[in-house]
Amino acid sequence: MTEMIELALTYGGYTSLDKVFLSNQLQNLSKEEQLAFITPPPSVINAYFAELYQKQGPTAATDYFAQISEAFNLWNSQPSFDETKPFIRLNLSGKSYGLCFESANQTALVFPEEDSQPSLDLLFELAQIFPQYKVYREQGQIKMAAQEFDETVLEDLTPESALLSQISRLKAGFIKIKSFNADELAELLQAYKGQCYVTFQQREYIAYIKEQN
Repeated sequence: MTEMIELALTYGGYTSLDKVFLSNQLQNLSKEEQLAFITPPPSVINAYFAELYQKQGPTAATDYFAQISEAFNLWNSQPSFDETKPFIRLNLSGKSYGLCFESANQTALVFPEEDSQPSLDLLFELAQIFPQYKVYREQGQIKMAAQEFDETVLEDLTPESALLSQISRLKAGFIKIKSFNADELAELLQAYKGQCYVTFQQREYIAYIKEQN
């Protein structure tokens, strides 16, 4: 029980003044019930996430939520707005979405309240909100992960018609397209097939395409 009390004091919003109360409430509960009792409610998690995002930035906010997910086993590979486990609420293009981590590998899932197909515009929007991640689609789900790719340029493929964009062939079979204009990038993307990852850095939209063999 001592472990649960320490967990509650660290992440659950309780203080040292609550130790006796917690001890009394937890003593007759199973470990699973104890964990459920001390898990902060979604409103508290969302409020603290938003505060961290505003004051310290997106990485601090997602690091906090990853820590909370680890502490209270909030991993969820098939999330929904039934909210069996707390998640972060997002407003994207005027629609309700949720954010959670699927497992301890800290790959994030972004899921809609109502069924919809994830568009490229939505990925770009997420990339601006969470620029520390690469955003991509996989088996109908939107995912985000802190991935790094080899940026060694093998060849410049930029067409003369590209006014605000640059295309490069990278090592490990990647094509990189970066642009100050999302619409131009989207148009250039049509020439390439393969898994696409997008991010946003220094006011530029960036797409990495793992070319199909």
